[in-house]
Amino acid sequence: MDYNVGVSPDNSGNMGETSSIFVTNLALEAINNNLFFATKWTSRNMQFALMSIPIGSETGPDIHQNSDQFFYIEQGSALITMGICENCLNFQSLFYSGFGAFVPAGIWFNVVNTGPIDLKMFTVCAPALHTYNAVFETKEEWSTYNES
Repeated sequence: MDYNVGVSPDNSGNMGETSSIFVTNLALEAINNNLFFATKWTSRNMQFALMSIPIGSETGPDIHQNSDQFFYIEQGSALITMGICENCLNFQSLFYSGFGAFVPAGIWFNVVNTGPIDLKMFTVCAPALHTYNAVFETKEEWSTYNES
C-alpha cells in the first residue's frame, strides 16, 4: 500500500521516518486501519496518522497548544466539538465521509463517532505531536500516553 519512490532527501532509505518521501493511498490506509491511532509518516514539521474510532466512542477532549490539526473522514460519521476551554466546546458540527475539519492550535476539541460503523479517518498535525511509528490499539492506551 505504501510506495517508495526510491529517494529520500537524507539518503537514509528509511521510509516514513523524518524527511523521507512517502506516497500512499489515503483511502485504503484509512479504511484498512483497525488501530485507534497509528502514525504513518513523521517529519520535523508535520505528521500523518490513521484513526479508527469504535462505534459509540470518541477521541476525548484534547488540545494541542502548538500544533494545528486536520481530520478527514474516509468512512462513517462524527460530531466534532471545539471551544476555548475543555468545558465550553460550544462549536459543534456533524461531518461525514469526504468531510474534513481543521482545528487551530490552542483550541479544545473532541471527535465523537455518531454512526453505526467504526469511524475511519486520518489526521495531519503540524508540527508533529508523536514519535515516528507510534501505535495505540485502544483509546485507553492513546489517552494515557504522554509524549515527552
